[in-house]
Amino acid sequence: MLVWERYAENASVGVAGSFTALKRPRHIGRFTELAGRTCVRAKDRASTPIGRAAQRPLLLVDIDGVLSLFGSGEHGSATAPEPASPGEGSSEPPVSGSFHAIDGIPHFLSSTAAAHLLSLEPFFDLVWASGWEEKANEYLPHLLGLPPELPFLRFGRSRGPGKSTLGHWKLDAIDAYAGERALAWIDDALDATCHEWAGARRSPTLLVGTKPERGLTGREMRQLLGWAGRLAQT
Repeated sequence: MLVWERYAENASVGVAGSFTALKRPRHIGRFTELAGRTCVRAKDRASTPIGRAAQRPLLLVDIDGVLSLFGSGEHGSATAPEPASPGEGSSEPPVSGSFHAIDGIPHFLSSTAAAHLLSLEPFFDLVWASGWEEKANEYLPHLLGLPPELPFLRFGRSRGPGKSTLGHWKLDAIDAYAGERALAWIDDALDATCHEWAGARRSPTLLVGTKPERGLTGREMRQLLGWAGRLAQT
């Protein structure tokens, strides 16, 4: 049972206690394209003006496990992150955020992760790489204060869940969209095929994994900033 009323207004993992288990967020899947939304399909990549943005690497951003947090539980359930106790060895501050209903499904959206993503925005061209697709632009700018109308990828569903000619279900769309551009990709579900693909690319490529119960923290932000800084000097 979800304790919705208790945490819906202002849920924070920086307070004592834990959150009631939620079901693991499912991929929202394909939606009817909304008029005016920014969707850059892979086949349109070559004709998309790049201009000044070409000076910066891409940052492909997953949502579930990066901005929308959950923790592994029994029977595939998930929980919002519990606060860390003092002296546990973690240098990261507690993660803060709140519950929101996204198409009727409760999501714990991390305001901490959103702040870190905003810190990265001046150094990267942000692109949503999530099963949320256009729903990212519908919900996240006003719920987390993130930039509106970011490009987002669409993923082919014809091969079935988890299927791709390159392995990971997101790789076909990411590979086609990115072309030869330098890129970083942050995701909670990177696998061996992702690392194999990254190692075979000619352009600089960084894969950054997250823990789904913590999402994008200062640690990952510093890793991405350091990589972008070194890339800018080459």
